[in-house]
Amino acid sequence: MDPVRHLKISVFVLGLLISVGVTGYMGIEGWNFLDALYMTVITLGTVGFREVHDLSDAGKLFTVGLIVVGVSVLGYIVGSLAQIMFEGQFQRIIGRKKVEKRIDALQDHYIICGFGRIGALICKEFAAKPLPFLVIEKHPEVHDKLHQEEYLHIRGDATEDETLLRAGIKRAKGLISVVTSDTENVYITLTARGLNPDLFILARSGEEGSEIKLKRAGANKVVSPYVIGGSRMAQAILRPNVVDFIEIATGREHLELQMEEILIPADSSFAGENLVSSGFRKETGVIIIGIKKAVGKMVFNPNPHAKMEANDTLIVLGEPAAIQKLEQLISCSNSAAAIIQKHKGEPTPHE
Repeated sequence: MDPVRHLKISVFVLGLLISVGVTGYMGIEGWNFLDALYMTVITLGTVGFREVHDLSDAGKLFTVGLIVVGVSVLGYIVGSLAQIMFEGQFQRIIGRKKVEKRIDALQDHYIICGFGRIGALICKEFAAKPLPFLVIEKHPEVHDKLHQEEYLHIRGDATEDETLLRAGIKRAKGLISVVTSDTENVYITLTARGLNPDLFILARSGEEGSEIKLKRAGANKVVSPYVIGGSRMAQAILRPNVVDFIEIATGREHLELQMEEILIPADSSFAGENLVSSGFRKETGVIIIGIKKAVGKMVFNPNPHAKMEANDTLIVLGEPAAIQKLEQLISCSNSAAAIIQKHKGEPTPHE
């Protein structure tokens, strides 16, 4: 058992003993509350002071029992305190409190259930973005690695309501279930969907037929690493150059080219413009390879006169610096649109 829990139980038993002692002396000897409390404390503390009043035979027997039990409990408390000090539990408790404050402050974050090979890769990608996330892991031996990586995490079973609530599931933007068991992934999905009906849930599927069950349980999207891995290996033989291009565009190790998605906010001044009038290509050099419409339709290789609407998502390809510049342009779109229009010698949308 955790030494901190030992200490809590011991303190509770000590408080119970004091209550029993006070009640016993008041009932057996007829003393007032203060005398009974004083006698109980000096008895449990074994300080050797004289009795407050002379004791009857029943009172003496009661005192003997109180001393025997009290010394045992006090010894247990001292042992728990020593264990906490020697094992550095105080530092862990303080550190845990800080972690709990950080978890309580999370908003629109992602909850990653499981820190195996796939979970670790997801955490690495999220940390590089960066995106706010939290890991739930039930195996104690994995938490040392989580500490080393400095990832925000809690220990617990993600299939339980209490654990997901501690992870702030009601404030979360999405949940990714990548534990090794398909059964657990189904339970996690069911529990998460029940606690937050609007949550985006991505689940891992291992066995054939699990994808249907996970979607029935409430998963928005299901991914099978084995299917993706097998397809990728086959494509590496059938279309090696295509695979190389995709790896360059999507891999973190290749910094010369990157594929990214950028949302057009509802209040953006670029909403309603087409790709030519926006000046994105001229100003940044990025290539717009697709537009995911707010209604869900995907437009591949949009023509220059394709219109961008509020809440559309641009799928872009380009150098990381160029993509970052485009993100900045869109994030401050009102001023950026005015600058671009002036460069063209055209009136701004607000003129």
